[in-house]
Amino acid sequence: MQPKPHIVHLPVYQPGKPIEDVKRELGLDEVIKLASNENPYGSSPKVLQAIQQEFANISVYPDGSAVALTQALVKQTGLKEEQFIFGCGSDEIIALIARAFLLPGEESIMADQTFSVYKSNVEIEGAVAVEVPLRDGVHDLDAMLAQINDRTKIIWVCNPNNPTGTIVPEAELLAFLEQVPKHVMVVLDEAYAEFVTDRSYPDGIRLLSAYENLVVLRTFSKIYGLASLRIGYGMGAESTIRLINQVREPFNTSRVAQAAAIAALEDQEFVRECRDRNAEGRAYLQNELKRLGLESFPAHGNFIMLDVRRPSGEVFQELLRKGVIIRAGHHKYPTYIRVSIGSQPQNELFVRALEQVLGAEAAKARL
Repeated sequence: MQPKPHIVHLPVYQPGKPIEDVKRELGLDEVIKLASNENPYGSSPKVLQAIQQEFANISVYPDGSAVALTQALVKQTGLKEEQFIFGCGSDEIIALIARAFLLPGEESIMADQTFSVYKSNVEIEGAVAVEVPLRDGVHDLDAMLAQINDRTKIIWVCNPNNPTGTIVPEAELLAFLEQVPKHVMVVLDEAYAEFVTDRSYPDGIRLLSAYENLVVLRTFSKIYGLASLRIGYGMGAESTIRLINQVREPFNTSRVAQAAAIAALEDQEFVRECRDRNAEGRAYLQNELKRLGLESFPAHGNFIMLDVRRPSGEVFQELLRKGVIIRAGHHKYPTYIRVSIGSQPQNELFVRALEQVLGAEAAKARL
């Protein structure tokens, strides 16, 4: 059987290594996973209650339009019902955007080290991924603008960027949006927006009224703690969302996920608490990395990307043997690893393990 010729080179997405596999393979009793940017504090107690109540309806198809969840987000954002689309994580919405708008040979611009799902979905549609190098770990918006031509269809901006954790400030984003031609879509992926505490960070939702070509993505997988339920959402102009919905499969989000998302939205106190604890953990790790003489990108999400000055794959394996799962293999940054910000005990365990792997004396020599 012959596949599409333009997909045979695509890598299979490699998720973070499961805790159970590491325990079994290495014979470890205690393993922590700091590889997938999950919320170490779980989800709101209200979520668990909503899930238990929804079990009574498990045999009934979900609401394909997610009306109740839409109304909850309308109340929170002030947008119209017709401006929302929901997906099996925001990943699916990325795929739907590519499916709805990209033709073979058209071009889509993105950073050269960003969320890999943009490139894979662009290439699945036979379109061309135009990768623009980051500048000090940040999207180079001027360079991205310079790549726009008559074949350009979509530009992807991940803010905060995964994996570097850097942000594009509001002033720079606005200047960029003003120069992007109106027929070119800009997808602003804000999966980690709720973790950001920097005041220069733009709120993409507020910008939707001014830019008809803007689509904003958010997710319930990160700060809301619903990663296993796979539910995310996109927002944009009514006409744009209608077109994306035309290629969406029916019942693509479950009843349980929708009920959990509604309950999660209702508990903003839990969100604030997670944001505060994440900020504390982020500051702790940044200070510890400085103590060890290790450089890292300015972090604004719930993860940090740092330079271990050794092949990252080696450090990954050595940390794994100590029961710590992190992320490595960033092709543009071969000596960098990405670590999720965990609970304080997890953060401390990571620092101890990293110090042992790199060698205390070698770390001191970098000071």
